[in-house]
Amino acid sequence: MNGWQTLFYKEILRFWKVGFQTVAAPVLTALMYMLIFGHVLQGRVEVYNSVSYIAFLIPGLAMMSMLQNSFSNSSSSLIQSKVMGSLIFLMLTPLSHWAWFWAYVASSMVRGLAVGVGVIVATSFFAGLHVDNFLWIMIFAALGCGLMGAMGIVAGLWAEKFDQLAAFQNFVIMPMTFLSGVFYSIHSLPTMWQTVSHFNPFFYMIDGFRFGFFGQSDVSPWMSLGVVGVAFVLVAAVAEHMLRTGYKLRH
Repeated sequence: MNGWQTLFYKEILRFWKVGFQTVAAPVLTALMYMLIFGHVLQGRVEVYNSVSYIAFLIPGLAMMSMLQNSFSNSSSSLIQSKVMGSLIFLMLTPLSHWAWFWAYVASSMVRGLAVGVGVIVATSFFAGLHVDNFLWIMIFAALGCGLMGAMGIVAGLWAEKFDQLAAFQNFVIMPMTFLSGVFYSIHSLPTMWQTVSHFNPFFYMIDGFRFGFFGQSDVSPWMSLGVVGVAFVLVAAVAEHMLRTGYKLRH
């Protein structure tokens, strides 16, 4: 087992040993969202033709859970290591910045995908889901989790204490996920808010992921793929630069 695989394995064990908290709890949270919003908004929110609101809601909740948990995995690991002082032991190893990057991103993807599968399995009992194109589902799931894993590296390196990381989650990640079309189709919004939604990269991740289930989406899946792909490259470049230069790691 080489260096990055060892770090990847360590990160997998880190969240899996508390799997009830890191995997089961987000699944339960998504299930509560579905029961509440599904009951309140069924028949009140206009979505795709021949698609029930609960069925429409399930892929959005799954992707929202994947994005939030992928971000939490890498960001919480880095901030915990910094605050506890154990990061110094990792810095003493001959691992390259690329090894750090891929180990953190890949482990974040594993956690995000595990949560996503759990959400779909738990919620699918309430509405039958038809998979229109499995390849689109996997592409957007992998890209979305990878993007948020890289963003978690950026936030984890930037933050010096848990309060700063919590602020990043509460004022950046949470609003962008809730305003991304998880609970509604943007076509049901006023024109101004539809325009605003198109500037939110989280919208394209959720819309493209949903397209894989229903074959319907608010924008072209190719457009969503382009936006998410560019966003991943940009965020990954920032994360790689911060790791390569040792941003806030060497003081």
